[in-house]
Amino acid sequence: MRADRELILKKLRTVQGQIAGLIKMVEENRYCIDISNQLLASMGILKNINKEVLDAHLKHCVMEAFTSGDQEAKEQKIAEIIKIIDKLA
Repeated sequence: MRADRELILKKLRTVQGQIAGLIKMVEENRYCIDISNQLLASMGILKNINKEVLDAHLKHCVMEAFTSGDQEAKEQKIAEIIKIIDKLA
């Protein structure tokens, strides 16, 4: 992975803490809107992490495949990106 590994791990640990907090909130039968707000915050961080990972992938792995001249590698990277776009849609 070429993204800033330490930054990604820090953000994932933040989400991990938020998930633990969400579990506690549900166990304590907290107010639904409070739980929903916390879920949205966690999802926002995960979305940001995914963007950073994909940005790094495009700037390094995909760029490398396209500058290598290897047609099979180019087609593979395009297929990977299409699959990810399908999942995001």
